[in-house]
Order: sequence, then structure tokens, then C-alpha cells
Amino acid sequence: MKQAMIFAAGLGTRLKPLTDTMPKALVPVAGQPLLWHVIQKLKDAGFERIVVNVHHFAQQIIDYLKDNDDFGLDIRISDETEQLLETGGGIKKALPLFDPDSPILIHNVDILSNVNLSALYDLCVQDATTDALLLVSQRNTKRYLLFDDDMRLRGWTNIETGEVRPPSTIHPSPSTIRLAFSGIHVLSPGAFPLFASMPDRFSIIEFYLKYCHQQTFVGREKKDLRMMDVGKIDTLDQAIAFIETLRHT
Repeated sequence: MKQAMIFAAGLGTRLKPLTDTMPKALVPVAGQPLLWHVIQKLKDAGFERIVVNVHHFAQQIIDYLKDNDDFGLDIRISDETEQLLETGGGIKKALPLFDPDSPILIHNVDILSNVNLSALYDLCVQDATTDALLLVSQRNTKRYLLFDDDMRLRGWTNIETGEVRPPSTIHPSPSTIRLAFSGIHVLSPGAFPLFASMPDRFSIIEFYLKYCHQQTFVGREKKDLRMMDVGKIDTLDQAIAFIETLRHT
């Protein structure tokens, strides 16, 4: 069974004033909510079970899914209305809603891309030694993940401040592979038990950095990655054009 989690619990503050009355997940782009675009991409890729976490205007998302008969999929709600749990905490809370024997693809609700989600997921299914697969690319940013020659995750750095994590990481050398995280990743069942040692609220990057030296967290670079974060009002019109380019590739 292919299964995925959509992060839809965020406050969407950068999309105000739209998110004063609706969750970010239901902000329309090209005539359909952001959530619709991600669900359709997952459905087209053969995913059968999807967990959606909710917080801001949670009932609107629940009603939207119900009104659309869950798009013919097994869609489950992970309720974070009491407290936002961040990316790692959101996964930890949602784990009981998943099949414990299948990997989980993680996807933000406000991301549009040309990523072949089925192929990415299958890489984790086919390699039982991989505990997590992180989609990365060469992109200009302040924060990078650090990989060795085998593309195993070894750390993280902020090139603006010079910070390197975890502290035990050898300072990036010329041979260190420095790539930007896309926010799309696949967790294998072997990593699931490790979440029990984490607090209720934490970032998934904290999780990866805590365990990267004992688990096999692997980066997968996509050379032709085209991705858009629809996180701001001024990106909505750009998103419409971006969707059109994806349809013609």
C-alpha cells in the first residue's frame, strides 16, 4: 500500500488576509484548493492512503474532504487543533493512522513540483537499508543539508551564520556535498520506532540530525527539479502559470 502524509495544519500567515477566513490548504489556485492539487498528484501516483494533519480552520478541511467523498481514497485526519506539533511532531502523532509496514511519503500542502512521487516512493520500497529518503537539489539558500560521498546525511549548516549541526559534525570540507532540502521525503518503517524517543513537538530536521550518524538517511538529488512554494499572496498568480507548465511537460 502506498501511503502519504500531507502537512496542512499550518497557520498560513504569509497568505493573509485569505487565511483569516480559511486554512492555507483551501486557498484556491487555478480554480482548485492547494489541497486538491496535492491529493490529485498523489492519487495519480497510485497512493491509496493519505493522512492530512489539521489545525487552523480544521473543520473546513474535514468538511471539504467529506464533501468530495475523500476523492475515492482512504483519507484520515490527524487532529492538531489543540496544539501545532511542527513537522516531526506531526508525523509522530499521525503514525498510528498508517500501515506500520509501508513507507510514508511526506508532502507539504503548499508545494507544487515536477517530482515523480511514485518513483521516489518506490526507491524506498526497493531498498530495505534506507531509513529515509530526502529529495534534495542544488538551490541557493541559507540552510543546507550535508552529505558524504555516498549521499548519506551527515549534518546541516547555515552558511550565513556558520552554524553546523549536529555539533559533532566535522566542519564542511571541499568533499562535503551541500544540497537544499525540498521538503519532500520518504520515511521507511525502520525509522518509525525512533519517534517514540522524541518530544511531542519538534521539527523533522531535528529528528534527522539526531539520528543521522546511526541510521541510513539518504539524499536523492533531482537535477531538473522544478518546485514552487505557494506560501505568499504574490505567488498565487505565479502558481497558476507554474501549474500550466507542469501540465505541458
